[in-house]
Amino acid sequence: MRLDNTDNAWLTYSKNDRRELIELTDAYMDFLSKCKTERECVTEIVDMARKAGYKDLYDIVEKGKHLKHGDKVYATCMDKSIVLFNLGNEPFENGMNILGAHVDSPRLDIKQNPLYEDGGMAYLNTHYYGGIKKYQYVTIPLAIHGVVVKTDGSIVDVVIGEDEKDPVFTITDLLIHLASEQMEKKAAKAVEGENLDILVGSVPVKGKEKNPVKENIVKLLKERYGIDENDFMSAELEVVPAGRARSLGLDESMVLSYGQDDRVCAYTSLAAFLSVSELERTGVCLLVDKEEIGSVGATGMRSRFFENTLAEVMNAAGVYSELAMRRTLANSKMLSSDVTASFDPLYPNVFDKQNSSYFGHGVAFSKYTGRRGKSGSNDASPEYMAQLRSILDARNVRYQTCELGKVDAGGGGTIAFIMSLYGMDVIDCGVAVLSMHSPYEVTSKSDIYEATKAYKAFLMA
Repeated sequence: MRLDNTDNAWLTYSKNDRRELIELTDAYMDFLSKCKTERECVTEIVDMARKAGYKDLYDIVEKGKHLKHGDKVYATCMDKSIVLFNLGNEPFENGMNILGAHVDSPRLDIKQNPLYEDGGMAYLNTHYYGGIKKYQYVTIPLAIHGVVVKTDGSIVDVVIGEDEKDPVFTITDLLIHLASEQMEKKAAKAVEGENLDILVGSVPVKGKEKNPVKENIVKLLKERYGIDENDFMSAELEVVPAGRARSLGLDESMVLSYGQDDRVCAYTSLAAFLSVSELERTGVCLLVDKEEIGSVGATGMRSRFFENTLAEVMNAAGVYSELAMRRTLANSKMLSSDVTASFDPLYPNVFDKQNSSYFGHGVAFSKYTGRRGKSGSNDASPEYMAQLRSILDARNVRYQTCELGKVDAGGGGTIAFIMSLYGMDVIDCGVAVLSMHSPYEVTSKSDIYEATKAYKAFLMA
């Protein structure tokens, strides 16, 4: 049982290690602070990729150019998923080394007909996305991020609540003095989903008898953003906790932020991927949407985006056939880079201490996820785990193995089982998180550092 500090990575770091760790985690916190939606993540990732020498795959395809060893390309899907390829020296059919994570996070989505007035106040109606404890979203400062697409095709980017001069929003809660009945409810029912409406205004327009506060909000939306009320029908607006990511603790050893599931693994995968130059086996960094609601839709892992893009890459390299692509996928190896639950000493009853992940003990491998009897799980082979142990031991990377919690306590899934359907070796490998799926999640800076090292070692193996 890892209940002491004998496996704690902090005890092993040199001054250079700590300098690298600080540089990495500072950049990561900047990424979290700027990128609170999938679109924002993909926009930032494209910018980072271009600076690292990656080119748009479809620009190359349209110009009829050929790809070769050493070429670096990327492709996006609806601005919400992205895949990057670093073409290796070995034939595609030998397989690829794939890092896969997701960039969506639990949140509140604004509905298509959201704006209403009640009791002299204006609200926007929301629908929660992913698994959340609804009561955690009340009384905290909230921001709105997203896009509004107008009928003429123009796109209005919206970010309200992040600048110090911006207003913020909130969801009100019942005062404790009148909450005796509410306090008797189970936590799942204490705050209902239909009550997660954000308060957006209280000033009425003069001379308006019907919904004067709502009319003022409509007027402000038009003046400030050029948005009509009907434009909500073609909008994608997400309500997220307002404010920057912060260092946590007197020793500043942790990160406190919204969206670390799974952007901590997306960012570390990307940082590792962009840091390598030439590879023997083709490297892939696949960052997708919709994992929090089952990996569905055109931008989720269940779509054909990755497969279609691989076909384009192989075709541009002059080696595509259906059989060649199938062999490439079957011979590939993947780290499904997703977070896991860190042992929380305040709630020890749901954890198996001997099979939990711990802060500061390195990147965490989950041989299987799923629920209870491994339902919905990818169960990685022991041969693959042994290969990875050898790779990480050779590079002095700190790692641990874990399960999400006690067998019958609950569970969760990742994109691993979807990719395993191609016949490739896949295992979940990511960063341990406290308060997962809450508005503010906690990670260890040393685990972020070790995860980046692990992903880089895997790519270069």
